[in-house]
Amino acid sequence: MSQETQNSGVKETRQAAKDADTKEPTGRAEEQPVAEPKGLPLDGIRVVDVGNFIAGPYAASILSEFGAEVYKVEYPIAGDPMRALGTPSRRQDSTLFWLSEARNRKSVTINLRQPTGAKLFRKLVAKCDVVVESFRPGTMESWGVGWDELNKDNPGLVMLRVTGYGQTGPFRDHRGFAHLAHAFGGLAYLCGFPGQTPTIPGPNPLADYMVSLYGAIGIMLALRHREQTGRGQYIDIGTYEAVFRQLDEMSTAYGLHGKIREREGAGTIIACPHGHFRTKDDKWVAIACTNDKMFARLAEDAMQRPELAAEGTFGLKHKRLAAHDEVDRIVGDWTASMTRDELMDKCLAAQVPIGALNSIADIFADPHYQARGNLVTVNDPDVGEITVPGVIPRLSETPGRIEHLGPTLGNMTDKVLAELLGMTTAELAEFHKNNVV
Repeated sequence: MSQETQNSGVKETRQAAKDADTKEPTGRAEEQPVAEPKGLPLDGIRVVDVGNFIAGPYAASILSEFGAEVYKVEYPIAGDPMRALGTPSRRQDSTLFWLSEARNRKSVTINLRQPTGAKLFRKLVAKCDVVVESFRPGTMESWGVGWDELNKDNPGLVMLRVTGYGQTGPFRDHRGFAHLAHAFGGLAYLCGFPGQTPTIPGPNPLADYMVSLYGAIGIMLALRHREQTGRGQYIDIGTYEAVFRQLDEMSTAYGLHGKIREREGAGTIIACPHGHFRTKDDKWVAIACTNDKMFARLAEDAMQRPELAAEGTFGLKHKRLAAHDEVDRIVGDWTASMTRDELMDKCLAAQVPIGALNSIADIFADPHYQARGNLVTVNDPDVGEITVPGVIPRLSETPGRIEHLGPTLGNMTDKVLAELLGMTTAELAEFHKNNVV
């Protein structure tokens, strides 16, 4: 892949790397355009993404950002249902959700429900390294393209299988969605205020992204194992498992002591003040004082009320926790007396842990997001300039890239089948005629 292709349509700056052999230190950080590296870590890796929505396919997005060539295999008529999810775009077959999260893919339409389509899919997979799928257990097998069949064709294949509840267990056949994973995985129970209805942990499909991150890790581990042995393997992960794995000490505390953590609102029962506070200009901040020293800096240096940090009042953690509501009220009254910018300046000067509670509008205006390249504008030929989340993690030598936004349905079907599988014009015409592709 050429440097010109990698840079196409992407407006992004990166901090110039310091080269001790050729440059003298300037003493300052400067944002300068830097040429893309000639190679990326996953150059040469081919991925077939046959999943739907985010859970699973987002793992393919991560791989694509670092050089993997991703073939998005879709049903010929409607494609991935994610094409219709979210805010409509100018392009008829794509929402903004699709444009952002299906980045860097080549869309190939194949009807897996037809035996001819399943055979064609097997030929494609035989030429690739990784398959990502997110259908309910047994679905791929019912089409004749399950693990056993694909592994026969390609013994070195790595296959990520993301489902709601995993490939085994009594709930394996249940439908899985992020909202259900938040509930079943134990996270939603913790969200909300004491005694009130549990809330969802944000309207975005957090669990789908989380399980895909674990999926991407699993793929990299399996590829490493293949380097050592030549053998592939499949990765089985349920979306709820990615959620459950984030619940810190809760399983240990319950197993040992029968302790059940309940909803704690905007704060926590293990630290105080540790929550969300409103400011004079009707904005919000997060303050986190997890020990006595942090609270002393807040009370003495920021609030100019040293009496609050005395041992006889709230200077000791156990006393603050016992008077949790009173401490939060005092701090809340203080934060409400200043604008968010004034409050941030005062707390940061006192080394009090504080952060803005950002809306997406705040994020777009934030200088730190800009400096870190967290927002990238891509010029799509069909819809114009679109701003999407940038690539993470940031690698010093081989940073990832966004080559293009989510593709139109079937944009590379004929090209991939002809170039990779050697299909003739006549064969492709027959596939189209019979709705195989």
